[in-house]
Amino acid sequence: MAAYLRHLDTVEEVSPNTLKAYQIDLAQFVEFLGGEVRAADPRAIRRYVAHLGAAGISPRSAARKLAVIRSLYRYMEREGRIAVNPAKRVLAPRFRRGLPRVLTVDEMRQFIEAAMRDQGPLGLRNWTLIEMMYGGGLRSQEAVDLNVDGVDRAQGMVRVTGKGRKQRIVPVGRYALTALDRYLKEGRPKLASSQEKALFVNARGGRLTTRSVRRIIKATLLKSALHRNISPHWLRHSYATHLLMGGADLRVVQELLGHESLRTTQIYTYVSQEQLGRIYQNAHPRA
Repeated sequence: MAAYLRHLDTVEEVSPNTLKAYQIDLAQFVEFLGGEVRAADPRAIRRYVAHLGAAGISPRSAARKLAVIRSLYRYMEREGRIAVNPAKRVLAPRFRRGLPRVLTVDEMRQFIEAAMRDQGPLGLRNWTLIEMMYGGGLRSQEAVDLNVDGVDRAQGMVRVTGKGRKQRIVPVGRYALTALDRYLKEGRPKLASSQEKALFVNARGGRLTTRSVRRIIKATLLKSALHRNISPHWLRHSYATHLLMGGADLRVVQELLGHESLRTTQIYTYVSQEQLGRIYQNAHPRA
Protein backbone atom coordinates (compact mmCIF):
# COMPACT_ATOMS: atom_id res chain seq x y z
CA MET A 1 0.00 0.00 0.00
CA ALA A 2 2.91 2.34 0.74
CA ALA A 3 4.26 1.67 -2.75
CA TYR A 4 0.85 2.47 -4.24
CA LEU A 5 0.63 5.76 -2.34
CA ARG A 6 4.12 6.68 -3.60
CA HIS A 7 2.92 5.86 -7.12
CA LEU A 8 -0.06 8.20 -6.69
CA ASP A 9 2.19 10.95 -5.43
CA THR A 10 5.13 10.70 -7.84
CA VAL A 11 3.69 9.16 -11.01
CA GLU A 12 0.03 10.15 -11.12
CA GLU A 13 0.82 13.37 -9.20
CA VAL A 14 -2.53 13.57 -7.44
CA SER A 15 -3.18 16.57 -5.22
CA PRO A 16 -2.18 16.42 -1.52
CA ASN A 17 -5.86 16.39 -0.53
CA THR A 18 -6.60 13.44 -2.83
CA LEU A 19 -3.57 11.55 -1.56
CA LYS A 20 -4.67 12.05 2.04
CA ALA A 21 -8.22 10.87 1.24
CA TYR A 22 -6.87 7.72 -0.47
CA GLN A 23 -4.62 7.03 2.49
CA ILE A 24 -7.53 7.26 4.95
CA ASP A 25 -9.84 5.10 2.81
CA LEU A 26 -7.22 2.40 2.31
CA ALA A 27 -6.21 2.37 5.98
CA GLN A 28 -9.86 1.71 6.92
CA PHE A 29 -10.04 -1.13 4.38
CA VAL A 30 -6.80 -2.70 5.60
CA GLU A 31 -8.00 -2.52 9.20
CA PHE A 32 -11.26 -4.27 8.26
CA LEU A 33 -9.33 -7.07 6.53
CA GLY A 34 -6.87 -7.41 9.39
CA GLY A 35 -4.02 -6.65 7.01
CA GLU A 36 -4.81 -9.51 4.60
CA VAL A 37 -5.16 -7.30 1.52
CA ARG A 38 -3.45 -9.62 -0.97
CA ALA A 39 -5.55 -12.61 0.10
CA ALA A 40 -8.91 -10.78 -0.14
CA ASP A 41 -11.53 -12.18 -2.52
CA PRO A 42 -14.72 -10.55 -3.93
CA ARG A 43 -16.76 -11.82 -0.97
CA ALA A 44 -14.48 -10.07 1.52
CA ILE A 45 -14.78 -6.81 -0.42
CA ARG A 46 -18.59 -7.13 -0.58
CA ARG A 47 -18.61 -7.68 3.20
CA TYR A 48 -16.62 -4.47 3.57
CA VAL A 49 -19.10 -2.53 1.43
CA ALA A 50 -21.95 -3.96 3.54
CA HIS A 51 -20.03 -3.01 6.68
CA LEU A 52 -19.82 0.60 5.44
CA GLY A 53 -23.58 0.69 4.93
CA ALA A 54 -24.23 -0.76 8.39
CA ALA A 55 -21.89 1.90 9.86
CA GLY A 56 -24.07 4.66 8.39
CA ILE A 57 -21.78 5.57 5.49
CA SER A 58 -23.82 7.02 2.62
CA PRO A 59 -24.05 5.02 -0.63
CA ARG A 60 -22.18 7.82 -2.44
CA SER A 61 -19.27 7.70 0.02
CA ALA A 62 -19.22 3.89 0.01
CA ALA A 63 -19.05 3.92 -3.80
CA ARG A 64 -16.12 6.35 -3.64
CA LYS A 65 -14.28 4.13 -1.14
CA LEU A 66 -14.87 1.10 -3.38
CA ALA A 67 -13.41 3.03 -6.34
CA VAL A 68 -10.25 3.64 -4.28
CA ILE A 69 -10.03 -0.08 -3.45
CA ARG A 70 -10.45 -0.99 -7.13
CA SER A 71 -7.66 1.44 -7.98
CA LEU A 72 -5.34 -0.20 -5.42
CA TYR A 73 -6.00 -3.69 -6.81
CA ARG A 74 -5.52 -2.49 -10.40
CA TYR A 75 -2.10 -1.25 -9.36
CA MET A 76 -1.30 -4.55 -7.60
CA GLU A 77 -2.40 -6.54 -10.66
CA ARG A 78 -0.34 -4.36 -12.97
CA GLU A 79 2.72 -4.78 -10.73
CA GLY A 80 2.30 -8.57 -10.64
CA ARG A 81 1.52 -8.67 -6.89
CA ILE A 82 -1.82 -10.43 -7.52
CA ALA A 83 -3.12 -12.51 -10.43
CA VAL A 84 -6.68 -11.14 -10.56
CA ASN A 85 -8.29 -7.92 -9.34
CA PRO A 86 -10.86 -9.15 -6.74
CA ALA A 87 -12.69 -5.81 -6.69
CA LYS A 88 -13.27 -5.66 -10.44
CA ARG A 89 -16.78 -7.15 -10.42
CA VAL A 90 -17.94 -5.94 -7.01
CA LEU A 91 -20.95 -3.71 -7.60
CA ALA A 92 -20.95 -0.26 -6.04
CA PRO A 93 -23.96 0.85 -3.96
CA ARG A 94 -26.57 2.60 -6.08
CA PHE A 95 -27.25 6.24 -5.36
CA ARG A 96 -29.02 9.11 -7.05
CA ARG A 97 -26.59 11.67 -8.41
CA GLY A 98 -27.61 15.14 -7.31
CA LEU A 99 -27.52 17.96 -9.82
CA PRO A 100 -24.76 20.56 -9.40
CA ARG A 101 -25.91 23.65 -7.52
CA VAL A 102 -25.54 26.84 -9.51
CA LEU A 103 -26.27 30.54 -9.40
CA THR A 104 -28.42 32.14 -12.07
CA VAL A 105 -26.80 34.72 -14.34
CA ASP A 106 -28.43 37.54 -12.35
CA GLU A 107 -27.33 36.03 -9.03
CA MET A 108 -23.79 35.69 -10.35
CA ARG A 109 -23.76 39.33 -11.40
CA GLN A 110 -25.04 40.33 -7.97
CA PHE A 111 -22.35 38.25 -6.28
CA ILE A 112 -19.54 39.79 -8.36
CA GLU A 113 -20.85 43.31 -7.75
CA ALA A 114 -20.61 42.64 -4.01
CA ALA A 115 -16.96 41.62 -4.49
CA MET A 116 -16.22 44.86 -6.35
CA ARG A 117 -17.22 47.15 -3.48
CA ASP A 118 -13.89 46.91 -1.63
CA GLN A 119 -11.18 48.49 -3.81
CA GLY A 120 -8.22 48.06 -1.39
CA PRO A 121 -5.41 45.58 -2.25
CA LEU A 122 -7.23 42.61 -0.67
CA GLY A 123 -10.53 43.72 -2.17
CA LEU A 124 -8.99 43.86 -5.65
CA ARG A 125 -7.54 40.39 -5.06
CA ASN A 126 -10.92 38.98 -4.00
CA TRP A 127 -12.73 40.54 -6.97
CA THR A 128 -10.11 39.22 -9.40
CA LEU A 129 -10.15 35.76 -7.82
CA ILE A 130 -13.93 35.47 -8.22
CA GLU A 131 -13.86 36.83 -11.79
CA MET A 132 -11.11 34.37 -12.74
CA MET A 133 -12.80 31.37 -11.11
CA TYR A 134 -16.13 32.10 -12.77
CA GLY A 135 -14.60 33.39 -16.03
CA GLY A 136 -12.37 30.32 -16.46
CA GLY A 137 -14.30 27.60 -14.61
CA LEU A 138 -11.45 27.07 -12.16
CA ARG A 139 -11.45 24.82 -9.12
CA SER A 140 -10.20 26.40 -5.88
CA GLN A 141 -6.92 24.47 -6.05
CA GLU A 142 -6.42 25.48 -9.67
CA ALA A 143 -6.95 29.14 -8.78
CA VAL A 144 -4.47 29.18 -5.89
CA ASP A 145 -1.92 27.25 -8.00
CA LEU A 146 -1.93 29.97 -10.69
CA ASN A 147 1.34 31.81 -11.19
CA VAL A 148 1.74 35.28 -12.64
CA ASP A 149 3.61 33.90 -15.66
CA GLY A 150 0.74 31.47 -16.33
CA VAL A 151 -1.53 34.29 -17.48
CA ASP A 152 -1.32 35.59 -21.05
CA ARG A 153 -3.17 38.88 -20.76
CA ALA A 154 -2.68 39.75 -24.44
CA GLN A 155 -4.37 36.52 -25.60
CA GLY A 156 -6.81 36.33 -22.68
CA MET A 157 -5.59 32.81 -21.82
CA VAL A 158 -4.62 31.11 -18.56
CA ARG A 159 -2.46 28.00 -18.09
CA VAL A 160 -4.22 25.86 -15.48
CA THR A 161 -2.83 22.85 -13.63
CA GLY A 162 -5.75 20.52 -12.93
CA LYS A 163 -6.20 17.12 -11.33
CA GLY A 164 -3.31 14.72 -11.83
CA ARG A 165 -1.07 17.72 -12.64
CA LYS A 166 -2.58 17.83 -16.13
CA GLN A 167 -2.32 21.25 -17.73
CA ARG A 168 -4.86 22.94 -19.94
CA ILE A 169 -5.19 26.38 -21.50
CA VAL A 170 -8.49 28.16 -20.88
CA PRO A 171 -9.76 31.55 -22.06
CA VAL A 172 -11.01 34.15 -19.59
CA GLY A 173 -13.29 37.03 -20.48
CA ARG A 174 -12.77 40.79 -20.62
CA TYR A 175 -14.32 41.30 -17.17
CA ALA A 176 -11.78 38.96 -15.56
CA LEU A 177 -8.93 40.61 -17.50
CA THR A 178 -10.09 44.08 -16.42
CA ALA A 179 -10.07 42.97 -12.78
CA LEU A 180 -6.70 41.27 -13.28
CA ASP A 181 -5.10 44.43 -14.68
CA ARG A 182 -6.32 46.47 -11.70
CA TYR A 183 -5.09 43.82 -9.24
CA LEU A 184 -1.65 43.50 -10.86
CA LYS A 185 -1.14 47.28 -10.99
CA GLU A 186 -2.78 48.47 -7.76
CA GLY A 187 -3.25 45.47 -5.48
CA ARG A 188 -0.66 42.72 -5.76
CA PRO A 189 2.44 44.99 -5.63
CA LYS A 190 1.31 46.13 -2.17
CA LEU A 191 0.95 42.54 -0.95
CA ALA A 192 3.76 40.48 -2.51
CA SER A 193 7.44 40.81 -3.31
CA SER A 194 8.67 40.77 -6.90
CA GLN A 195 10.14 37.28 -6.29
CA GLU A 196 6.78 35.70 -5.40
CA LYS A 197 5.43 33.58 -8.28
CA ALA A 198 1.86 33.08 -7.02
CA LEU A 199 -0.82 35.16 -8.71
CA PHE A 200 -3.12 35.24 -5.69
CA VAL A 201 -1.40 36.05 -2.41
CA ASN A 202 -2.48 36.57 1.18
CA ALA A 203 -1.97 39.65 3.36
CA ARG A 204 1.56 38.43 4.23
CA GLY A 205 2.55 38.04 0.59
CA GLY A 206 2.47 34.21 0.44
CA ARG A 207 0.40 32.00 -1.83
CA LEU A 208 -3.31 31.90 -1.05
CA THR A 209 -4.78 28.59 0.22
CA THR A 210 -8.05 26.87 -0.65
CA ARG A 211 -9.21 27.50 2.91
CA SER A 212 -8.73 31.22 2.31
CA VAL A 213 -10.74 30.94 -0.91
CA ARG A 214 -13.66 29.50 1.07
CA ARG A 215 -13.41 32.39 3.54
CA ILE A 216 -13.38 34.93 0.69
CA ILE A 217 -16.46 33.39 -0.91
CA LYS A 218 -18.29 33.37 2.42
CA ALA A 219 -17.34 37.00 3.19
CA THR A 220 -18.46 38.11 -0.28
CA LEU A 221 -21.75 36.27 0.14
CA LEU A 222 -22.43 38.21 3.34
CA LYS A 223 -21.94 41.50 1.44
CA SER A 224 -24.41 40.48 -1.23
CA ALA A 225 -28.17 40.24 -0.86
CA LEU A 226 -28.14 36.59 -1.88
CA HIS A 227 -29.70 34.18 0.58
CA ARG A 228 -27.69 31.17 -0.64
CA ASN A 229 -25.08 29.11 1.18
CA ILE A 230 -22.65 28.76 -1.72
CA SER A 231 -19.22 27.15 -1.91
CA PRO A 232 -16.32 28.03 -4.27
CA HIS A 233 -17.24 25.10 -6.54
CA TRP A 234 -20.57 26.78 -7.31
CA LEU A 235 -18.62 29.23 -9.50
CA ARG A 236 -17.31 26.35 -11.65
CA HIS A 237 -20.77 24.75 -11.83
CA SER A 238 -22.30 28.11 -12.80
CA TYR A 239 -19.62 28.65 -15.45
CA ALA A 240 -20.38 25.34 -17.17
CA THR A 241 -24.16 25.74 -16.94
CA HIS A 242 -24.15 29.30 -18.28
CA LEU A 243 -21.92 28.26 -21.20
CA LEU A 244 -24.36 25.51 -22.19
CA MET A 245 -27.35 27.81 -21.77
CA GLY A 246 -25.59 30.26 -24.09
CA GLY A 247 -25.25 27.60 -26.80
CA ALA A 248 -21.73 26.24 -26.19
CA ASP A 249 -21.01 22.75 -27.53
CA LEU A 250 -20.84 20.06 -24.86
CA ARG A 251 -17.43 18.81 -26.01
CA VAL A 252 -16.02 22.34 -25.88
CA VAL A 253 -17.24 22.66 -22.29
CA GLN A 254 -15.66 19.27 -21.52
CA GLU A 255 -12.32 20.56 -22.83
CA LEU A 256 -12.59 23.83 -20.91
CA LEU A 257 -13.37 22.04 -17.64
CA GLY A 258 -10.61 19.47 -18.15
CA HIS A 259 -12.98 16.49 -17.82
CA GLU A 260 -11.61 13.18 -19.11
CA SER A 261 -15.09 11.76 -19.71
CA LEU A 262 -17.95 13.46 -21.53
CA ARG A 263 -20.33 11.77 -19.08
CA THR A 264 -18.94 13.95 -16.29
CA THR A 265 -19.78 17.08 -18.28
CA GLN A 266 -23.24 15.89 -19.36
CA ILE A 267 -24.67 16.43 -15.89
CA TYR A 268 -24.64 20.18 -16.63
CA THR A 269 -27.08 19.67 -19.50
CA TYR A 270 -29.70 18.54 -16.98
CA VAL A 271 -29.09 21.66 -14.89
CA SER A 272 -29.47 23.97 -17.89
CA GLN A 273 -32.65 22.17 -18.97
CA GLU A 274 -34.03 22.58 -15.46
CA GLN A 275 -33.20 26.30 -15.50
CA LEU A 276 -34.72 26.73 -18.94
CA GLY A 277 -37.89 25.08 -17.63
CA ARG A 278 -38.07 27.54 -14.73
CA ILE A 279 -37.51 30.50 -17.07
CA TYR A 280 -40.30 29.24 -19.33
CA GLN A 281 -42.69 28.82 -16.41
CA ASN A 282 -41.98 32.36 -15.19
CA ALA A 283 -41.93 34.07 -18.60
CA HIS A 284 -44.50 32.42 -20.88
CA PRO A 285 -48.09 33.69 -20.50
CA ARG A 286 -49.55 30.25 -21.25
CA ALA A 287 -47.05 28.19 -19.22
